[in-house]
Amino acid sequence: MDLNGEYRVPQDDCNEDAPLLLPKTVERSLIQQAISQTFQSTAHLANLLPTGSVLTFQLLAPIFTNQGDCDPVGRSMTAVLIALCGLSCFFLSFTDSFKDQAGNICYGFATIRGLWVIDGSTTLPPALAAKYSLRFIDFMHAFMSILIFAAVALFDQEVVSCFYPAPSDETKELLTTIPIGIGVICSMLFVAFPTQRHGIGFPITSS
Repeated sequence: MDLNGEYRVPQDDCNEDAPLLLPKTVERSLIQQAISQTFQSTAHLANLLPTGSVLTFQLLAPIFTNQGDCDPVGRSMTAVLIALCGLSCFFLSFTDSFKDQAGNICYGFATIRGLWVIDGSTTLPPALAAKYSLRFIDFMHAFMSILIFAAVALFDQEVVSCFYPAPSDETKELLTTIPIGIGVICSMLFVAFPTQRHGIGFPITSS
């Protein structure tokens, strides 16, 4: 302190060459990486599911779960929502579409004998209908759709908090690894055994 009452920092304590401490926000924590990976995984898996089922779940899940703080009624409604959306993913896997002579897109359910048009506006010739007949791979895709939707639901932290408000460490580990494992395995199977159907909620090709 000098005669004027001002305090001066000693020059030895202000070494400009001293390393600066970086803030914690410079490096992404493991939690942030996990959240980012969760969003990326959810977006990737949602592309394998019918759009309507996924949008319905994403729209109603925050309401039914009360943003993760749900009561028994909300928990029951959330369970019903997951069940209905999962069933819709299963049944919509058996739908397909085609364009009629007027260029309109017609949807139908695949059967053993061919494609059953929902609105009954047109019928397909037997030779063409045989191309839309039910196959074993359709059941495989339908089963995997349920698993993928379950993984998408487990990636939703509000849904997990609704059913597991205070999970143990073992439960947290299972809730993290199970959806990732389901997503990786089912994604590989979808790539190895792609579907040729363009049903309700799935993108339509120009052909």
